[in-house]
Amino acid sequence: MKKTLAPLALAAASIVVLAGCSTTAGTADGGTGRVQVVASTNVYGSLAAQIGGDRVEVTSLITSATKDPHSYDASARDRLAVQKADLVIENGGGYDSFMTELREGSDAKVVTAVEHSHDYADAVGESTDDDHTDDDHAEGGENHADETHTDETHAEDGHDDHVDDTKTDDAEATPGTETPDATEPADDDSHEGHDHVEGVNEHVWFDVHTIIHVAEDIAAGLAAVDPDSAADYEQAATELTEELAGIEGELDTLHEKLEGQKVFITEPLPGMLAASVGLDDVAPDGFASAVEEGNEVTPATLLDALGTIESGEVSAVLTNAQTGGGETARIEDAAEQAGIPVVAFTELLEADQSYAEWMRAAISNLATALGQ
Repeated sequence: MKKTLAPLALAAASIVVLAGCSTTAGTADGGTGRVQVVASTNVYGSLAAQIGGDRVEVTSLITSATKDPHSYDASARDRLAVQKADLVIENGGGYDSFMTELREGSDAKVVTAVEHSHDYADAVGESTDDDHTDDDHAEGGENHADETHTDETHAEDGHDDHVDDTKTDDAEATPGTETPDATEPADDDSHEGHDHVEGVNEHVWFDVHTIIHVAEDIAAGLAAVDPDSAADYEQAATELTEELAGIEGELDTLHEKLEGQKVFITEPLPGMLAASVGLDDVAPDGFASAVEEGNEVTPATLLDALGTIESGEVSAVLTNAQTGGGETARIEDAAEQAGIPVVAFTELLEADQSYAEWMRAAISNLATALGQ
């Protein structure tokens, strides 16, 4: 994918260094006595570092906003790091498909984040981790183990009701996950390195519930290769999942206040976060998928999009700070002229920032833009 990187995103690009965590690609050498972990991005690297502490050495292959995971050109050092890894953490779903080739011939344990997503489970006909018993995630983690997080996620409190009825029958339930506009030229999956699973928004790190299960999977993977420290990994994961369950509670509170508000999502990145607070994505079908794939938005779709912004029904425009193009710029300009706030989201953590801190900042920015 060819993407235009926003200046602010470039300025914010950084390498995260956490306790027991090295994020410079290719540092895993197996001689430190630590469990060697390789993550495709620093989002997952930070989770591994938080759970593993000084027992792990983490290599995050992508730490800079100048590198797009969809089209990342992995190096020989990356491959060496993966081949020496005890545990590999990837996003999956076509987001970081370069990891598949890097893992060839490796005996490392693998955690694939997207496989814990309800979208993915529905698309491939598999179950998720929400079959856990009520004893799972004790105390602070209880929020995400209750019946409101079965395959009918949030159904009891109305979280499934936010889907915009104006979408076509084929449109996905999660804002930002859409069926491409039939008027757009098909790319026959030719988008370099971006092998989507149809119907899946692969940006699952913006679904806190999914990340809770990813954290548990990371702890289990670390315990499998370092059983002597299994209790420590489990404890660290429990502390993290309790914190994330608290964030889920905050999102539920926002859902009660924001459900039904209309937003315009220029690219699928923040779609899952928007869904978690009950927002309706009113961007025309085909707009976000074209932007994400690096395709040209059709004139008719762009005209429809500008009309949506000018209609006065949109409360905020949600964008990807690391990508964009002429069509996205047109939408942002139109929003500014209409007095509509624009909220930009990123795909990577900033320096010295934990996943929970990063998510809370994103949620706060969204809530502020929507008057909360």
